[in-house]
Amino acid sequence: MDLLLWIFICVVIIGLVVLAFMKKGMERKLALIAANTEVEESAAKKAKSIIWWIGCTAVWGIVSMIVIVWWFHTRFG
Repeated sequence: MDLLLWIFICVVIIGLVVLAFMKKGMERKLALIAANTEVEESAAKKAKSIIWWIGCTAVWGIVSMIVIVWWFHTRFG
């Protein structure tokens, strides 16, 4: 196996671990926002951080899939 594959595997595993640890914090923030129906600035900041988290995890997943396809294409294609 080449070095690029090992680096990519490490990045994916580290990303999954970080995602798992951050998920609980995001769930707590979402529960806090759902419990407080009043619109306040701190709730807006928490909602914005949740939206950023969702967007960043989606981008991380898409980039991971692209790199996997690219690696297979360069290796076997």
